[in-house]
Amino acid sequence: MLTPLGWGTLAGSILLYTAGFLLGYTEPVILATGGLLALGAAMAWTAPKPRLEVSRELTPLKVPREEAAVAVLNVRNLGRWALNGVRAHDRIDAADHTVDLPRLPRNGARMVSYSLPTSVRGEIPVGPLRLVRADPLGLTRRVRSYGAAATLLVRPRTVPLPVPPSGRAHHLEGPTSDNAPSGTATFHTLREYVVGDDLRHVHWKSSARTGTLMVRQLIDASLPTTTVVLDTRDLTEPAVDAAASVAVAAARAGFPVRVLTGDGPLAETKSDPELLLDRLALVRAGAAGVTEAIRLAGGGGSLVVVTADPAEVGRCAGVRRRFDRVVCVYLGHGRPATPGVTVVPMPDLDALAQSWSFR
Repeated sequence: MLTPLGWGTLAGSILLYTAGFLLGYTEPVILATGGLLALGAAMAWTAPKPRLEVSRELTPLKVPREEAAVAVLNVRNLGRWALNGVRAHDRIDAADHTVDLPRLPRNGARMVSYSLPTSVRGEIPVGPLRLVRADPLGLTRRVRSYGAAATLLVRPRTVPLPVPPSGRAHHLEGPTSDNAPSGTATFHTLREYVVGDDLRHVHWKSSARTGTLMVRQLIDASLPTTTVVLDTRDLTEPAVDAAASVAVAAARAGFPVRVLTGDGPLAETKSDPELLLDRLALVRAGAAGVTEAIRLAGGGGSLVVVTADPAEVGRCAGVRRRFDRVVCVYLGHGRPATPGVTVVPMPDLDALAQSWSFR
């Protein structure tokens, strides 16, 4: 196809030729002929359909905020002739990213990589990918799309934190195995049998269907839940990072986790940090405060409220008796004193791990 420059060259050549012919001047006719010859040569340059094998991969597909993620583009020339002037255009979110590919010899392959933006949480659409081959003068080009669009998920940043003590001595260490202690067994999922499993937990129907001995995995239903309440008014990335750090720490220690915002439940899981990070990657600012979420949160275990509103810190004291431990990660200025509530100031995420301590 003709580029805007190519259309301009065509229109100009026609006007010059017409004016030179009507007025009897040879110079405009010669210039017009040169323009048309250049267009013909450009069309001949881009007319052959290139045979290319193209793949583009995102690595990794899920990445913490501000960590590196790249797109890796592999192009192989399957045609009989070498190719020059090939350019890749990849749509990254709302921007168009352009990469000039080096010369592709016959049966040759090239690999190029380019960085993806990870400064903001959320889903970053990447693609569709287009390869454009243009002539040296930029008069014509051939465009072809390859593959499907992909999505990069930018998750919150996290820092390692200890789990807040629940006030129950037998829960402080967390679960010691995938199976629940005797007397508190609750079915969670099926898994393959390993030596030492109780044969009474074998699920015979699933074993017969899969041809592999499967057992019921049990969990301790009495484990206290860690409830994380995130204030999404004037939402900032550090606030989401703090909520993610607390929730992931509890999940990795094997405790059930519930995440709430002023707009309602965000995630509830039995110790699945990956699910928590996926859900928190997509949280957006809201207009509702967290007072109602705190009021409706089930009691027991630990309550962690992430907010920059000192009034919300004060309201945490009203639910102190319903939880074994109430913690407020405070992103505002100062350190509000609230009886019965552990207030953890958070000037930034890196400082959270240092100030995250309990007596």
